[in-house]
Amino acid sequence: MDWSSPLWYASYILVLIGLAGYGSHRLTIIFLYLKHARKHPSPKEWFQELPLVTVQLPVFNEMHVVDRLLDSVAALDYPKDKLQIQLLDDSTDETVDICRAGIARLQARGFDAEHLHRDDRTGYKAGALENGTRFAKGEYLLILDADFVPNPDLLLKTIHFFTDEKIGMIQTRWGHLNRTFNVLTRIQAMFLDGHLELEQTARNRSGRFFTFNGTGGIWRKSCIADAGGWEHDTLTEDMDLSYRAQLNGWHFIFLNDVETPAELPVDMDGFKSQQHRWTKGSIQVCKKVLPAIWRSKVPLFIKMEATAHLTSNFAYLLLICLCFLIYPNQQCQPDFGALTYYIINVPIFFFSSVSVIVFYLVAQKALRPGDWWKEIPYLPLLLALGIGMSISNAKAVLEALCNHQSAFVRTPKYGIGQSHRPDWKKSSYKAMTTLTPFVELLFGFFFLFIVVDAAMRGNAASAILLLPFPIGFFYTSLASISRLLASGPVAAPKTVNRNPL
Repeated sequence: MDWSSPLWYASYILVLIGLAGYGSHRLTIIFLYLKHARKHPSPKEWFQELPLVTVQLPVFNEMHVVDRLLDSVAALDYPKDKLQIQLLDDSTDETVDICRAGIARLQARGFDAEHLHRDDRTGYKAGALENGTRFAKGEYLLILDADFVPNPDLLLKTIHFFTDEKIGMIQTRWGHLNRTFNVLTRIQAMFLDGHLELEQTARNRSGRFFTFNGTGGIWRKSCIADAGGWEHDTLTEDMDLSYRAQLNGWHFIFLNDVETPAELPVDMDGFKSQQHRWTKGSIQVCKKVLPAIWRSKVPLFIKMEATAHLTSNFAYLLLICLCFLIYPNQQCQPDFGALTYYIINVPIFFFSSVSVIVFYLVAQKALRPGDWWKEIPYLPLLLALGIGMSISNAKAVLEALCNHQSAFVRTPKYGIGQSHRPDWKKSSYKAMTTLTPFVELLFGFFFLFIVVDAAMRGNAASAILLLPFPIGFFYTSLASISRLLASGPVAAPKTVNRNPL
């Protein structure tokens, strides 16, 4: 193969320019955040009488966390006679019995609580929410996933924003119950902090579209109906409904100072499953709503930001292309002279790599002003994990582009948080397993060869810069493989009657 062909180098530069484009978007988000972060929203007025709120709790096979969820909802500082609690249960295991018992306890304490168990999972989470909304008594719907533990003052800090009739949804910032559980949870927390603190705040307060995060937020029921209701033709029904509602003129509010804690996935398979669903769903929504966004009469800057947001996961395809172009570029790079080399490569490196580091550091400094610097050692691993996830997430992008349908795969949660569960590895819950870890392992060995080759050629700078590639692929692959080998065969969860009386 002729490695000297300039086509290799041109392709390499084009891919890096594409990645740098998404990196420059991160810098734009930082600018918007710093410019608008002090614009704290406040309610138009206060309800003289608190309105009825329906709390919707969609669950599917969540035996480890349902009781914790129900206890936290029962502890909400809100009049009991103004709360309706719906446990939207699609479970097929012993979670159903736990749900029944939990709802019975709440009813005995005087709560208006009901257990809505469906015979099938039509529409998955969106279908469960659609079914529950039919029976919702409240105009305002607080949605909490099974692994969330809302603070008692959640409703009192949010409900009064709905005195403005134009407000359709309030989103709170996710917290992390088990942030320091292991290295993976620390890195996930940094990823989510960047999205929730910087992106959501910047988009909302600068007048751009932003989206419901699927949980930890409150919807106005009439807003959902006006936008066409919950639809289940994508895996991210939250993002889909958010864009449809905002295109209809509804306004949303993001409250970065109101935290709703949740449990992070503690194993690699659970994290991959979650990321695969989010990535695939975002591309499905992109295909569905982006044409409508560009046909709408919203300002150009809103259309451009929505486009950058909805297409951001295409960066994983660029990253995979980069993986195949690095070695040819290492073997024979055209000699344009030192000055030209730095003029081309330094800006690209800054926008594609340094921008990522700056983005997550700004988020940590905003949320952890006293000890943000303690997260600096995890930044190289954050970059490595992003690279290692590229195969799984690129696969998700391709599936969405090819209209490959797949089920809504839940992310296993084990009740790890304020109360530690040392037996979580024995749980019968597992994320979907694929051959992806073995492909990642091959990529790890391939990039280990490239790093060693660069070092032996005396190109120490390239060897150091490329280290995140083998580290990332080995991390994502070996973490999945070791979990598979360590768990061994497990007993299947007990199934229950799907047509209870």
